[in-house]
Amino acid sequence: MIKIYLTPTCPYCSTLKGFLKERNIDFQEIDVSQNEKDRDEMIAKSHQMEVPVVEIDNEIVVSFDREKICKLLNIKD
Repeated sequence: MIKIYLTPTCPYCSTLKGFLKERNIDFQEIDVSQNEKDRDEMIAKSHQMEVPVVEIDNEIVVSFDREKICKLLNIKD
């Protein structure tokens, strides 16, 4: 399962979600603006306050790093 830590107003988060939806890749959205526990979990995993943070098979990607995400998902862009 892919987890995306995000906020509703983040343009990079929206772009990332669209990128995954276009490729029919399922993901779980975690809105860190609404839940302090989720925000703390994101910071513990990424050591960042920046969103989006993507977790793919226990690998963390900070921001919408298209190349790294494609590599982790083994997809062509």
